[in-house]
Amino acid sequence: MEGKMKVAVMTGPMKMEWDEREIPVPGPGELLIKLEYVGVCGSDLHFYSDGRLANWVPDGPLVLGHEPGGVVVEVGPDVEGFAPGDRVALEPGVPCGHCEDCLKGHYNLCSHVKFMAIPGEKDGVFSEYCTHAASMTFKLPDNVSTMEGALMEPLAVGMHACELSNAKIGQTAIVLGCGCIGLVTIMSLRARGITEIYAVDMLDKRLEKAKEIGATRTFNGKYESIEEFAKTLPGGGADLVYECAGNRHSTLQTARLIKRAGKITLVGVSPEPVLELDIATLNAMEGTIYSVYRYRNLYPTAIQAVSGGLIPLKKIVSHVYDFKDVIEGVDYSLKHKDEVIKSVIKF
Repeated sequence: MEGKMKVAVMTGPMKMEWDEREIPVPGPGELLIKLEYVGVCGSDLHFYSDGRLANWVPDGPLVLGHEPGGVVVEVGPDVEGFAPGDRVALEPGVPCGHCEDCLKGHYNLCSHVKFMAIPGEKDGVFSEYCTHAASMTFKLPDNVSTMEGALMEPLAVGMHACELSNAKIGQTAIVLGCGCIGLVTIMSLRARGITEIYAVDMLDKRLEKAKEIGATRTFNGKYESIEEFAKTLPGGGADLVYECAGNRHSTLQTARLIKRAGKITLVGVSPEPVLELDIATLNAMEGTIYSVYRYRNLYPTAIQAVSGGLIPLKKIVSHVYDFKDVIEGVDYSLKHKDEVIKSVIKF
């Protein structure tokens, strides 16, 4: 398919501009996708605000966006099982497939992965078209929209957190931070049969949303102490604690919220590399800590859970921007975190 496409490119901190590029040609094993929806992630906002994310520093212009849903328009050589018109979700990281981590099934830890919107790996998808490996592309059933397809990416993070910590029916959970990742974690816990979920945030709009999708009770950390409340639970704490804010204060709280032999899962990405933990309390509780890096082997499960009605994924979307307004949309999402829960770009 020949022609030009529009692309929104980040050229530096708080700078995005339009570019025109050739529509890419799918190589062996690849598909050409026309994008329909792309979610805006917290990491996109970090890149946009600071011009970098943790240790990733762009060495030139970078296209952001790594939560894509769209439609196949062309099938490259050596691809089976796809046809033009297929509606799909794209898993944004393409692992090498043959290193030790990949062969063990831990492909999210592949050091040769090419992940969308990561400097030196792959451009993101704030663009009209993209090519992607068919092996990391998943067809959507008729009752799952391409907007939901785009949101499978954050959902997979919440599901991976629940899978690592082996969340089981009958347990109690505390979720710290109710941004997008906190919300998908709550929905994943509910889908696994956990009905007692306590959610904490500082922003009322997020807490209302947490309640709507299944939190038992919410706490505004500005006025209410989750630590005091946790002590009143049977066993003096929760079975499971999920840190989804990536922040110093809530990370320090985690060990003080579990019951004996409880589990802490660090899901949020912190902008600062070093955070403190209350190790004395952790040891006294013989608590376990899990850390989360993206997700693995979960897209089919996530799609099935949404299709089957277990996870009301659309409910987390608060703002939708047309692609022509993507630059304003990203800027607004960064500056109005009190009202933007999850924004999505529509093509």
